[in-house]
Amino acid sequence: MQRYVVGRNEQSAELIEAARIDGVIDDFEKKLSHWKGVPVLPLSVVTKSAVVVNCSTSISPVLVKNNLLKAGINKIVGINELILASNDRLSWPWFVIQQREDLLCNTLEWNSLYQSMSDEESQQTLLDVVRYRLTANPRYMQGYRIHLNDQYFEEFMKLKSEVFVDAGGFDGDTSEEFCKRCPDYRKVYLFEPSLKNMQAAQARLASFRNIKYLCLGLSDQSGQLHFNPDAGSASAVSVGGTTTINATTLDKEIDEPVSFIKMDLEGWEMKALAGCARHIKADKPKLAISVYHSASDFRDVPRFILSLNPEYKIYLRHYTQGWSETVMYFVP
Repeated sequence: MQRYVVGRNEQSAELIEAARIDGVIDDFEKKLSHWKGVPVLPLSVVTKSAVVVNCSTSISPVLVKNNLLKAGINKIVGINELILASNDRLSWPWFVIQQREDLLCNTLEWNSLYQSMSDEESQQTLLDVVRYRLTANPRYMQGYRIHLNDQYFEEFMKLKSEVFVDAGGFDGDTSEEFCKRCPDYRKVYLFEPSLKNMQAAQARLASFRNIKYLCLGLSDQSGQLHFNPDAGSASAVSVGGTTTINATTLDKEIDEPVSFIKMDLEGWEMKALAGCARHIKADKPKLAISVYHSASDFRDVPRFILSLNPEYKIYLRHYTQGWSETVMYFVP
């Protein structure tokens, strides 16, 4: 019987080391022929009698399972099920280990966070996301869809004539969406430390007005940081980064009041928030902050922001079927 995995991550790599795997199913990777010594194959060549382990955890575990079922493959094992059955021979994903430890050590603060949510959808989102992060069980994500274009732009943000800060601008995708949704915007500040990404952003946004491009990282102080520039949208500040970038603070770089700050800095959000405390206190801007990179960010981000402005309303929304792309909103 043939055995396959879906997903290229630490769990699928561990499984390849532990057992005979005939291939990695991937319908999107066209250039990669092998991964970890195993062939990378499209779903169309997999026999219906094969056993497939669904190792997808970040974006689309529910969609992956549905696509396998549509292809007539019924022997599907979730990576969470396999780990449970392995008697600790296989490792839990990092986000499960981290969430379990953080919830155990900070139960009261997690309960308080739930109570602080401003609507029932936020509370339910928090419950679903935490349950998934505790178990890697995709049944908690059944009601969610992948809708990344809506990220940062919920109706309760009521965008109008904004001065927008795109912190972690990548290739300009978020700024482009913002400009389309808020055509009467006054100005956009796009921070992106990767020169390659910045050039892509400038090309993408060439037809839009009044955008200031800053090829800088954001932090709590000016200086240089190690950076990994080759991970696409996941490029991040890292101790093992292959290059250095110039970093600054938002408070230093922007003199005028701002009305909307978005941050997705791959785990560096708390540092960058400390560097814009003046703007948060004085301007009371709308905030859309990614909190999915670390379990502690769910607690640390609202605690810090509310210490600067306790009158913010807090909302939570999730934009995938996995552990990634959870955004916490702060609305004055």
